[in-house]
Amino acid sequence: MISPEEGDNRPILLGFRLIMRSDNGMAKHPPQEQHAALLTTSGSRSLIHWGILKDIRRNPWLYIMLTPVLLYFTIFHYYPMYGALIAFKDFSPRLGIMGSPWVGWEHFESFFEGIYFWRVIKNTLLISFYELLFGFPAPLILALLLNEVRKTVFKRTVQTFTYMPHFISLVVVCGMIKEFTMSDGIINDLLALLGWERVSLLLESQYFRTIFVSSGIWQNIGWGTIIYLAALAGIDQEQYEAAKMDGASRWKQMLHVTLPGIMPTIIILFILEMGRVMNVGGEKIILLYNPSTYETADVISSYVYRVGLQEFDYSFSSAVGLFNSAINFMLVICSNWLSRKMNNTGLW
Repeated sequence: MISPEEGDNRPILLGFRLIMRSDNGMAKHPPQEQHAALLTTSGSRSLIHWGILKDIRRNPWLYIMLTPVLLYFTIFHYYPMYGALIAFKDFSPRLGIMGSPWVGWEHFESFFEGIYFWRVIKNTLLISFYELLFGFPAPLILALLLNEVRKTVFKRTVQTFTYMPHFISLVVVCGMIKEFTMSDGIINDLLALLGWERVSLLLESQYFRTIFVSSGIWQNIGWGTIIYLAALAGIDQEQYEAAKMDGASRWKQMLHVTLPGIMPTIIILFILEMGRVMNVGGEKIILLYNPSTYETADVISSYVYRVGLQEFDYSFSSAVGLFNSAINFMLVICSNWLSRKMNNTGLW
């Protein structure tokens, strides 16, 4: 029985229920009844299509707004996947993708056996680990602190100053980092006051990861708090009142009310972050690194850029990029599966 609240969705619901009933019952009936069930299924699918068309007519502007998004992902994300074929070919621009000869796994084997394989893997994983360890909790901690602030003017001021770096162009940010870390830059001025020797920090490989991670936190900490603050606003205030009545301090309220209330949001953001473990900010690294810091700064993204666009080895760089994407995909799947097993929260 379809409830009155289901309203205009009756054709879709009716079709779906008919499909489920017919699919579940076909194995239990003779061929004549199975044929009738197939006819019913066909009709119900027509009802579903009719319901979708009716929904498009009822909400045309929603679908018009959705169209650019679909076009964007189709043109710039799905269609270029066709080009991944060159990872298995000896690609020549003159011959084209389909005309270039197949070489199978040759480029993957060259990468795995190459002298830079372990270096770029180690640097990618280490920088990603540092970003997860220090960069991921930073917006959460700031959001929790802002949530405890009762002075609205102070809270808005802090939010404004922490949001601003996110809107600065990455090229400008990297230029600022280079200026600040020069031997006569402001950071060296501060270190000199503490008795440290002046040194151009970006020319020293041991400082690159620290500079990269800390500057990333500075640039994105405010922007990352937006989602957490929205999640905090959705927590029922009655839970805090009940905690106060039980004698819970502000610290206990945060541990037992606030954090559990936004835990699904934290988990989803962590899963998304795991999908970017192998995609450490290649653009930023390319703008900051130099041959003297390759030992600690060269990651998969920068290696692909250097081999593909500077050495024009398109097939090899495509193979490395495809390997990188496959690892990211597996990390997302595993993270989501683990999250589902532990607390029944995930992306799907």
